[in-house]
Amino acid sequence: MVDFFEVTIQTILAFFTILFITRLLGRQQISQLTLYEYINGITFGSIAATLATDLNQRTYQHFLGLILFGIMTSAVSFIALKNRPFRKVVEGEPILAIHDGKILEKNLKMARYSMDELNELLRKKDCFSINDVQYGVLEINGDLNIIKKVDKRQVTLEDINAKAEQESLATEIIIGGQIIYDNLAKKNITGMDLLDRLNLSGVKKVSEVMYCTIDVNGKIYIDKFDDDLEPNLDISENNDQI
Repeated sequence: MVDFFEVTIQTILAFFTILFITRLLGRQQISQLTLYEYINGITFGSIAATLATDLNQRTYQHFLGLILFGIMTSAVSFIALKNRPFRKVVEGEPILAIHDGKILEKNLKMARYSMDELNELLRKKDCFSINDVQYGVLEINGDLNIIKKVDKRQVTLEDINAKAEQESLATEIIIGGQIIYDNLAKKNITGMDLLDRLNLSGVKKVSEVMYCTIDVNGKIYIDKFDDDLEPNLDISENNDQI
């Protein structure tokens, strides 16, 4: 029973410690996993797992190791941010893998990538022919970014001199039947104006609305609580009739 409580306490300590350290290291540790950060992630997990379950050594020993590793990681990240040569050694640098539809075999070998892996990355970029690629760069996080040849690129509105409205994030004004008054004020909309617009859309009460937003053009989107499909709807009957 004593061991049970000790493991529980150590697990909680390991969880919140690694959560706190990761939070301090920043979002890059999560969003862009370089080789250096990948090694850090494995080591953090290993030390935290030992801290949570090892009863043969004192808790503070593993805890101290986890803290020191977090400090070292933070220091290396800070130095890499300030010093480009050091950053190149620790994190590596982008490698040009494709140029003018030709594979640069030496660079591909340097990055330890096979043709199957390169083709997989190309397909993720909606590109199925190496000949369509003007430049292909292997990033330090293992991703591939490409620039297609001019005649293989998609036509944009700028190419045909067409104009379009700029998209922007819609503002949430109702969530779960509750009005977000701060956002309503930012849009210079009163409560009565909102109710009038809801009534025009067939909504009698705010409590009927599960989610509601308004965009920069004043267009309102409304999703009600009771607009789901019938739960007992038998789709197979419709399929038999097709």
